[in-house]
Amino acid sequence: MPSLIDIRRRIRSVKNTQQITKAMKMVSAAKLRRAQERVIASRPYAGILENILANVAAVAGSDERVMSHPLLARRAEKKIQIVLLTSDRGLAGAFNTNLIKGTQKLMADHPGAQFSFELIGRKGRDFFRRREMAITGEHLGILNKIQASDAEAIAKSAAELYSTGDSDAVYLIYNEYKSVVSQKVLVKKLLPIVLPEEAATTDYIYEEPPGQLLGSLLPKYVENAIFSGMLETSASEHAARMTAMDAASTNAAEVIDKLTLYMNRVRQASITKEIIEVVSGAAALE
Repeated sequence: MPSLIDIRRRIRSVKNTQQITKAMKMVSAAKLRRAQERVIASRPYAGILENILANVAAVAGSDERVMSHPLLARRAEKKIQIVLLTSDRGLAGAFNTNLIKGTQKLMADHPGAQFSFELIGRKGRDFFRRREMAITGEHLGILNKIQASDAEAIAKSAAELYSTGDSDAVYLIYNEYKSVVSQKVLVKKLLPIVLPEEAATTDYIYEEPPGQLLGSLLPKYVENAIFSGMLETSASEHAARMTAMDAASTNAAEVIDKLTLYMNRVRQASITKEIIEVVSGAAALE
């Protein structure tokens, strides 16, 4: 049976851990509020961009020169590049594990293909580096301060590899933010770009030729997809960490209650034993 000192020391250790988990939950809650605002603000822009792309594609679709754009070329998917977004830190429950499982499922669905990785986040980088996979780029810490310039650089690199034939398809894997308790792993095909079949109802007046305008919109579409994925992943990470730290704090409280009850029983047993020893000693002296 452990001594009272050992039990008190363990209770103190659990309480210290509980203070840390509560502090991390508060930090994640504050960061989540800002990240959620950015996600909500970016979604209308992405929707409008897709509508414009659909309208321009409908007008320029009859031009063979436009449809031969490098980012629209379709090839057999023998060389696949994966842009994977994970977090730089852990303590977020199954957040990173689900993303890596989604990546492994995509790889299993394409047997015989060669894979290369553009990795955003330390957790994904460490996982695939240990397995000696081909890594075309590493981006650490950029989800802490998301900037459009980072998404532009990643999109440009992926587009160049695809245009030169070094990759036959580019997939983006990230977590879509649903709510504080719900995040969904999405596997989105970035390249080749699939133009919407139906145009939106808005009637545009084009100052530039539609073909030239479409050529400018296609790289912007890839950049926006990666930028949106970064925003969604950042918000999902803070939500997952907030949920995980809340569960950890609750579990710590339960452990403290059990240890306190056990400590009281040990102390009561010790007091009872001392009383019995005193009574027994007094009886022996009579």
